[in-house]
Amino acid sequence: MSILRKPIITEKATAKSEKLAQFTFHVDINADKPAIKKAIEKMYGVNVVGLSTIRYAGKKVVKNTTKGLSIGKKESYKKAIVTLRPGQTIQFFDNI
Repeated sequence: MSILRKPIITEKATAKSEKLAQFTFHVDINADKPAIKKAIEKMYGVNVVGLSTIRYAGKKVVKNTTKGLSIGKKESYKKAIVTLRPGQTIQFFDNI
């Protein structure tokens, strides 16, 4: 099972990556900081200086449909914000 799920590429995350060399990833909810750091360094060949993690609880979703109320829940997830050594970067769109 992979620790890194996918990079988060939003307007805010892209601005942080350009100005502060901070990159954001969705990670496995059970992953700890040393494992996340090791996975990023191995996959992208960079040196991680700082790492912050944030856990988001799944939210309740209620939709009103023609067949009545549809009640569900969004999945809980964990986000990691990685700070790299100055001068290093991760290129997500190299092959495009």
